[in-house]
Amino acid sequence: MSDAFDVITIGRVGVDLYPQQSGVSLADVQTFRKSLGGSPVNVAVAAARLGVRAAAITKVGDDAFGAYIRAAMEEFGVDARWVGTDPDLRTPLVFCEIHPPDSFPLLFYREPKAPDMNISLDELDLDAISGARLFWTTGTGLSDEPSRAATLGALEARGRDAGITVHDLDHRPRFWRDVSEAGRMARAALEQATVAVGNQDEVEVAVGTRDPWEASEALLELGVELAIVKRGPDGVLARTRDDTIEVEPIRLEVVNGLGAGDAFGGALAYGLLAGEDTEHAIRRANAAGALVASRLACADDMPYLRELEQMLGAAR
Repeated sequence: MSDAFDVITIGRVGVDLYPQQSGVSLADVQTFRKSLGGSPVNVAVAAARLGVRAAAITKVGDDAFGAYIRAAMEEFGVDARWVGTDPDLRTPLVFCEIHPPDSFPLLFYREPKAPDMNISLDELDLDAISGARLFWTTGTGLSDEPSRAATLGALEARGRDAGITVHDLDHRPRFWRDVSEAGRMARAALEQATVAVGNQDEVEVAVGTRDPWEASEALLELGVELAIVKRGPDGVLARTRDDTIEVEPIRLEVVNGLGAGDAFGGALAYGLLAGEDTEHAIRRANAAGALVASRLACADDMPYLRELEQMLGAAR
């Protein structure tokens, strides 16, 4: 087996504490379920579940939750060699409320700062990043230093010619000290990416419009080869310089929508790495997102390939 990874992701991590009671506020929840969390790590988990050799670059605290994250990643088949330890900061916790079909408010415990925001450029294995078949970055990784410089430095060191480089716009305003910087930083990352992924709110931050057609055109003008705009109940719009793909939503009963984007990302990575027809890759990613939204957890409930193929077959 080659030393190169199929997928390397970089960015935030945490411990998700999801309520076992739906439709109630956090004040009224009686029990929680612990799970691995953090979008880029969950993308790696989703890709690994589909048979991709994946690793994640992140950082945890020197505490029991940090140990849990390492163990959970390895259990899910994600290489944890690049999980650093911050000696002073604590591993983040994330609580949510579950109000299907479309309200899942989050409560982040990342103060005074999350360890994953202290990833620095000099800690990165730039040779491994450059050698990965697909490198996945996120917008939240740009929200504070030194993670911002590390993310942009890794993108620059890799360059667009190294393979598939995905920038997930992944915008969370509360993570930014100065949210007005978010658009400029997103565009800086996109200048080194080959694929852009975001929902309508996120593309508006990056390119100034939430209209899927205008936004996807603006993303292509920044130099990406594939621009993907997730439109929620209206499905997905994907565009290259030559093709336009519209994928309708898959209607399943929503239990918890928080893991849908990460499942979409892992399945997208799988399809891109397999060299599949773009429409088929987007359809599988869309199916993965819908299936995870019909389940409670994120990392634990990422789908297997056979489940997605069955869904796609039934939809034909």
